[in-house]
Amino acid sequence: MPLDHPIAPVMTAMSDSLDSAIAARQLAEQLYHDQLEAVLFFCSAEYDLDRLAQSLNDVFAGVKVIGCTTAGEITPRGYDRGTLVGLGFHRDTFNIEASLIADLDQYSLAIAQQQVDTMIAKLREGSGQSISGKCFALTLLDGLSSQEELVLVTLDSALGNIPHFGGSAGDDIQLASTHVFFEGQFHTEAAVLTLLQTNLAFEVFTTHHMQSLATKLVVTEAESESRRVLELNAEPAARVYARMLGMQPEELNPKVFALHPLAVKLGQDYYVRSIQKVNDDLSLTFYCAVGNGMVLTAMQPQPILPDLEKRFAEIEARIGEPLITIGCDCFLRRLETEHLESLAEASAFLRQHQVIGFNTYGEHFDGVHINQTFTGVVIGKTI
Repeated sequence: MPLDHPIAPVMTAMSDSLDSAIAARQLAEQLYHDQLEAVLFFCSAEYDLDRLAQSLNDVFAGVKVIGCTTAGEITPRGYDRGTLVGLGFHRDTFNIEASLIADLDQYSLAIAQQQVDTMIAKLREGSGQSISGKCFALTLLDGLSSQEELVLVTLDSALGNIPHFGGSAGDDIQLASTHVFFEGQFHTEAAVLTLLQTNLAFEVFTTHHMQSLATKLVVTEAESESRRVLELNAEPAARVYARMLGMQPEELNPKVFALHPLAVKLGQDYYVRSIQKVNDDLSLTFYCAVGNGMVLTAMQPQPILPDLEKRFAEIEARIGEPLITIGCDCFLRRLETEHLESLAEASAFLRQHQVIGFNTYGEHFDGVHINQTFTGVVIGKTI
């Protein structure tokens, strides 16, 4: 059915119906047209995913559809939950290629380079022009796979100077099963790599609102593959972390983790390593890789909005008024915003700056897996 309003280079849509068929149909009613290049969506894990997949296939037949489950959505209303939100890209302005990364633990540079080269060749063939300076990469990755570091560092080498961002799929903080969507079905233990070529101005970025403190904790025993830290400063990890906060281990929860993160310093920058949970043996499981000998610095969150306002003002001064911003926002930032009762103010900011995206279990930026950041791409209205 043709749209009854002008078709923009990127169009947004959402549904808050939890009926998968209704939600997919409502998305299509807002996005579908005969020049639709691709659809990018983010959905609550509350949906019946098999039914949602079939419904999306029905309403977007013949269109590239990429997406993932979330720990919360960013919709045209701002922060949201229990929704399906999508972006539709016009083929006159965007040339898009996507590819599935399966067998994450076997992902090698040779595989990545062949995959990226093939995608770039298709972009060049489709557009008839060079992609230099006109292409960025988006990764969506199973957020419970524990394979982000391997995949992202490998991809970074293969992508070369193509800027890259992304997010790890969530499941409404159930920590049970997260999914990415590619070629008509949801996948686990997988990632989707998408290359987007456009003549519009854009800027890929990451930002956080953390300030380092003096307290340092040394990882003295860890199981890197499971991202589990058994000891900090040669004592049970949860006990040391809780003591630092003047608490008992049984008082630790996601809100505490959001308000009291730890970070590793690489060069002059701090990269947050967020805690996922406390285990029965008083070890701590993290969302990012943490290894033996790593020094973790206690971080103090600053107000979120001033940092975002400053960052967006800088970017928009360079590329102009935003057409759309695709945002990958750590779910711990959202928990912090809820705890500080500033969700409405944050949602107003997201609406003002045309942000659509999702709350993640980790963010991706130029080959690095990070936590408690806002990472994304601002796409301007002009070339």
